[in-house]
Amino acid sequence: MTRRLLTLLIGLWAATGAAETPQYGGHLNVGTVYVTLTPLSWDPRDWNWKSNHDTSMVREQLFAANLDLSVKKGGSHRFVADAYIPAEAVRGELAESWRWLDPLTLEVKLRRGVIIPERPGIVERRELDAHDVVFSFDNLVTSPKKIHEYLDHISNIEVIDSHTLRFHFNKFNAEWDYRFGYGYYSAIVPREVADVDTKSWRNVVGSGPFFLDKYVHGNSQVYVKNPEYWDIERLQGAEYGIPFVDKLSYRIIKDEATYLTGLRTGKLDILEAIRWIAVDHLKASTPELKWNRWLATSGNFMVMRQDFAPFADVRVRRAMNLAVNQREIVELFYGGHAELMAFPQHPGFGPYFQPLEEMRPSVQELFDYKPDKARELLAEAGYPDGFDVTVQVCSCSPSNMDLLPLLAGYLDKIGVNLTIQPLEYASYLSMMTTRNHTPMYLMNSGHVNPTTTIRKNFVTGQLWNPSLHADPDIDRRVEVIFETRDEAARVQKLRAITEDILDASPYIWLPIQYLYTAWWPWVKNYNGELRAGAVRPGPIYARIWIDQDMKAAMGF
Repeated sequence: MTRRLLTLLIGLWAATGAAETPQYGGHLNVGTVYVTLTPLSWDPRDWNWKSNHDTSMVREQLFAANLDLSVKKGGSHRFVADAYIPAEAVRGELAESWRWLDPLTLEVKLRRGVIIPERPGIVERRELDAHDVVFSFDNLVTSPKKIHEYLDHISNIEVIDSHTLRFHFNKFNAEWDYRFGYGYYSAIVPREVADVDTKSWRNVVGSGPFFLDKYVHGNSQVYVKNPEYWDIERLQGAEYGIPFVDKLSYRIIKDEATYLTGLRTGKLDILEAIRWIAVDHLKASTPELKWNRWLATSGNFMVMRQDFAPFADVRVRRAMNLAVNQREIVELFYGGHAELMAFPQHPGFGPYFQPLEEMRPSVQELFDYKPDKARELLAEAGYPDGFDVTVQVCSCSPSNMDLLPLLAGYLDKIGVNLTIQPLEYASYLSMMTTRNHTPMYLMNSGHVNPTTTIRKNFVTGQLWNPSLHADPDIDRRVEVIFETRDEAARVQKLRAITEDILDASPYIWLPIQYLYTAWWPWVKNYNGELRAGAVRPGPIYARIWIDQDMKAAMGF
């Protein structure tokens, strides 16, 4: 079949509305946002950032994104943020309803009829109940790996009956719905897992739309349909049980050329994160693909450890920023497919994001190219001849591997000589979390949400504060923000603190690139949505169906 005939066939399919009634069955193959990364842990007690990405097909949470408000259904939400759901777009998942009984007591009613399927040797078939929620919470807070103060605002969870809980707070926290509702560490697991090895993928169990059927390290994760799943999808006035597909596979592919080929040849139905440099070729070679463009939801920056000389001196940190030609990176390295400044706040955070042109001149200057002033600042700080420094980078990021030599060239012009040390992801991450990373560290880190983007990156002692930034005034102001109930007041406080942090230059601030998601037209009920919670795609995949007639007609 010629390309032209194929394109006409697809257009005819769309025009006639053929196959828009959901179909059951089929196998969905996805190259995810993290296509190059293997799972880091299956154990909730490990407080691993990637856990939801790998287990959200199996484990559910109290809250999730309301996908009925997505753009594809006529709403205004794209659902690509890594961990931010505006309040109006939050729905109950395991929680059927919730209300504040007083300023520090939240009552949650659980959904009835949510079944945890039988998994021999782990759990017998039964209904999920309030004791599972309490177990999941206690399982987290008793872990030696827990993030400092993350859940300390909750004094205890009281079981009122099998489907009613009361969360007793010792102080209000503005992230209450995120932290133990739809966040990175909010999965609800059956209490029976206390008696099994939760580090094994074979023991991943929950009430979600799929089972984890097989995991091959470095190759794939395969999930199969849970026939007893409770949720439905509403389409054109009708209700359908989900998931639609029988099988879902994540492909783990470390080589960029290989996963792009996988998309072109139909071995991948969806490829979620494609660099701009590959887009034009894909559109020419495979014009049938459908596309969504989105601004990356992780900051890209060069860490400067403030416990190492010379980076304790803010003049040195500012010099490093002034030495890098940010606008040239946007135009030449990213071909214009990037934003000059979109971190630590993301433009998708609405009023929390303050454009660069509205910030004070000293912040705006950091995004100008001023190598002469950079050399002057280094001389003032006692480094007239520059210095040598080692930087670590993850080999898992093709973009950063390409970007780092360019950064080294800029810094060389002010006398700063970089020694580059690439690492595989597990080693790279371990270096940072154990504080053994080098004085410079090229990093991507999720924006998360408007408050956590500040807390995790810049509050003293936080795990994801790789620059070891420590400012008692910032710490105090962040604590006040979390205790502020009024969102408009939080917006103003966060704008002010974000501006101060940018000025302090704990990082070399780098442009944020646009990425592209592509999928074949046989993938239905999908418009490039990526997350329905913190890095959590499970509810999205459960609502996708495969037009198997179209796929066969296209020769796949």
